[in-house]
Amino acid sequence: MRKWGPLVAVGLGVFMLLTDVSIVIVALPDIGAGLDMGFDGLQWVLDGYALALAALLLGLGALADRVGRRRVYTAGLAVFALASLACGLAPDGATLVVARIVQAGGGAAMFATAMALLNLAYRGRDRAVAFGVWGAVSGAGAAVGPVAGGLLTEYLGWRWVFLVNLPVALLGLVLARRTLPESRGSGGPRLDLPGAAAFTLAAGAAVLALIRGGTDGWGSPAVLGAGATAVLALAAFLLAERRAPHPLLDLALFRRPAFTGVMLCGAVYSAAAFSYLPYTSLWLQSVLGLGPMAAGLTLLPMSAAAFLVSALAGRRLAALPTAVPLAGGLAVIGLGGLLQTVLDGSSGWAAPLPGLALTGLGVGAVSPVLASAAMAAVPPELGGTAGGALNTFRQLGQAVGIALLGLVLHRGLRDALAGHPDAVPDPDAAARALAAGRTVTGLPGDLLRTAFATALDHTLLACGLTALAGAALVATLLRRRPEPARPVDDRPPARAETAGRP
Repeated sequence: MRKWGPLVAVGLGVFMLLTDVSIVIVALPDIGAGLDMGFDGLQWVLDGYALALAALLLGLGALADRVGRRRVYTAGLAVFALASLACGLAPDGATLVVARIVQAGGGAAMFATAMALLNLAYRGRDRAVAFGVWGAVSGAGAAVGPVAGGLLTEYLGWRWVFLVNLPVALLGLVLARRTLPESRGSGGPRLDLPGAAAFTLAAGAAVLALIRGGTDGWGSPAVLGAGATAVLALAAFLLAERRAPHPLLDLALFRRPAFTGVMLCGAVYSAAAFSYLPYTSLWLQSVLGLGPMAAGLTLLPMSAAAFLVSALAGRRLAALPTAVPLAGGLAVIGLGGLLQTVLDGSSGWAAPLPGLALTGLGVGAVSPVLASAAMAAVPPELGGTAGGALNTFRQLGQAVGIALLGLVLHRGLRDALAGHPDAVPDPDAAARALAAGRTVTGLPGDLLRTAFATALDHTLLACGLTALAGAALVATLLRRRPEPARPVDDRPPARAETAGRP
């Protein structure tokens, strides 16, 4: 335990925070019914977590360099545990969403420091073993999430999806305090607070506009205000990063085609491979009548295929030119999404399984290569910045993907129901109710199955086409001749000490 205690401590935290990205998926119908939450609220249960992870990763990594990485990691564990308790005891939807955002803040503190802590704790062959186990744990977290969420929701209730984190976090906290060494950067750069604040505001306002636009209308004051806020905050972020002596994200890195290609791949990968799963889960449970456990098992082929490809072919994929696994994996994900667009009113739970398995093959090709490709796209002293940026783009891609696909699903439901005015006098209200997993009184069963299947087909078509377009762009960018490995500008490499940060 003295030797592998640091690995267990970090592995527990990373497994827990990544599992919580997906463990909620199959619990959404029960959460919506239990807390009387609408479609917008359920989207925020997922998006609040992903957005907070994306917004806080880089800033908390820089903070850890100044105040201590173990201190930030253990603080993140404690915050995650307390927020999980608040989620499990939430009396209403608003409390749950706020607690999820706080929970993600604790997760970001753990995610931003995990690799740096392992890098310090191990040397030589032990370090290679530690990072291999860390990668496997990261993949297992995504695979286990839907099944664990289904098991807990069906047999103990949806609140245990969050309460199960408490003993895991407590064990991780004890091990972290006993086994993890403390480390800091050499002085540490000044925190880019204006950049962090502007990025958080821009991302949150953009997602709010997307979520509310589909229900309130694109011309509503709330949506226009959120859209304007997002644009202004993004402009402020770009200005702050250009002027900051130690920016949160050095924009000059995007002059490198390889770096831009990897960041684009990370965003599209998360959006196209995972963002539709909550809506597939709603179809399985609310339309087909499956329980949470059965719905989680239905999604398992994707996770299982991804895990097998990563475990069996990860090293061979890493030896190929970067464009092959990244662009090729995105193309396979796109084909998997298109293969799932076979749903109609008579479809059962087995209909999407081939497409889910094919998507998993693409996920397994992309996931083991992304991090190393990000590190290789920049000079060595900026490896920490590249890794942190990749994690940020992945979480941001998933948050935006959930919001955009929610628009597609809502519009598809509304259009399908609008053709039956006798049965559905208010298609918009009925579409919102169905998207939240609620029943609509008087709606014929065959119309419900056909409308939801058609809307989900549109959603999957959007995923497939997005992944294929992303594959073409990533292939083009990664085929460009790489630039020499030199600092991206004339500033001294102030973040050299953060190279171990993800």
